[in-house]
Amino acid sequence: MLKQQITDAMKAAMKGGDKPRLGVIRLMLAAIKQREVDERIELDDAQVLAVLDKMVKQRRDSIQQYEDAGRDELAAAEAAEITVIQDFLPEELSDAEIGAIIDAAISDSGAESMRDMGKVMAIVKPKVQGRADVGKVSGLVKQKLG
Repeated sequence: MLKQQITDAMKAAMKGGDKPRLGVIRLMLAAIKQREVDERIELDDAQVLAVLDKMVKQRRDSIQQYEDAGRDELAAAEAAEITVIQDFLPEELSDAEIGAIIDAAISDSGAESMRDMGKVMAIVKPKVQGRADVGKVSGLVKQKLG
């Protein structure tokens, strides 16, 4: 399981004395544990990916805000955290792969206009979770349906 891989990576970072990586991994495990406690469930790999994907998105938003404010050192720290989190995410999808997934979802759902965007996103989102920026994918779906 992905959660076990993260725990093992935490132990390795502790033994190796890699404090910055250890800090990020602890944040990841805390976010996972928080969701498990809130929902009273054991997260599976797909749910853990959703948590990690959300963490990456939050950091990207923070980077944008820090850069707008001229705080490049804080933006660099957030970017370093993203690289650690991405070590546990699957490989990113290419634009061609995303396009193929969207096309298949449109044909599977029989979508014809923007009113059907929810149907298409319901099919696409689980397939791209953790492998592509869902906001970007949403924009591509709007283009194809528009």
